[in-house]
Amino acid sequence: MRIAAIDLGTVSSRLLTARVENGRVVDSTKRTVITDLGEGVDATGRLGDAAIARVVDACAGFVREIAAFGPDAVCTTLTSAARDADNGAELLDGLAALGLHPQVIPGEIEARLTFYGVAHDFAGERIAVADSGGGSTELALGSYVPGEPLALEAVRSLNIGCRRVTDRFLSGDPPTADEIGRAAAWAHDQFAAYWQDRASRPDRLVAVGGTVTTLVAMAHELAVYDSSFVHLRELPIADVEKCIELMRVRTRAQIAKLPGIQPKRAPVMLGGALIMRELMRAAGYEMLTVSENSLLVGMAHTVAEVLEGHEPVIGWTPELSR
Repeated sequence: MRIAAIDLGTVSSRLLTARVENGRVVDSTKRTVITDLGEGVDATGRLGDAAIARVVDACAGFVREIAAFGPDAVCTTLTSAARDADNGAELLDGLAALGLHPQVIPGEIEARLTFYGVAHDFAGERIAVADSGGGSTELALGSYVPGEPLALEAVRSLNIGCRRVTDRFLSGDPPTADEIGRAAAWAHDQFAAYWQDRASRPDRLVAVGGTVTTLVAMAHELAVYDSSFVHLRELPIADVEKCIELMRVRTRAQIAKLPGIQPKRAPVMLGGALIMRELMRAAGYEMLTVSENSLLVGMAHTVAEVLEGHEPVIGWTPELSR
């Protein structure tokens, strides 16, 4: 069956069009637009008019692509920035006017969808999955065996994201050593509190999101982004450290010119890299695995289950438009 899924995050808006056969995504195309929906939300608690307009404009383009694709169902979800904002209804109304059925999902559902998308590559293996976005980081431990319910433990959504850290701590351009230190300490303390309650940590940490995929592109100086190269690539903490050292002494305009970085992501990349380093430090990981599969892939599988009349594996049923 043919499925389209839209994920509207704090930094980026993403569209996945996919064909699902026998419980597997057999063909897919993903498009990402940096829309920075969360700009200023941490300070004001509101979505800006310009940010709303950027997301609605991106989704208007998505709707045209979806119409050409001809899916059996469309699912549209919003995450951290929309959860935090007092005026989220303004964005939802704009999306509804495009014919979409938008839904703001809780952090735990976001974590479950992401874990489900990732775990298909690690069937039967106990893993830790981290999805670090613009406003929050979702963490989940567990395993997935096809045909069985998800075996999840310690599912948590923490309000730690690259846009939030940047707005709250990294005001300098470039930021001062004190700003960087306070941002890192703030993130580390929250991650440490999460991990100290875990009796044991999985051998493998898998991370998804624009921050970690960009860190791989930076570490390998990719002139053109190659998702097949990035997917399931190992990222040592030493490479994260090198990227931080490259960025910490540069202005945002200079960061935008570094190999592997999308210019529109440059303003929040240092904050994102600090988050990933502190996550790894707090958990004791020297290496993580980067996955291109994430919430969108988990959503595609979940929508397929709904269309087939099955109870969704993640225990949550999305609203669909057709």
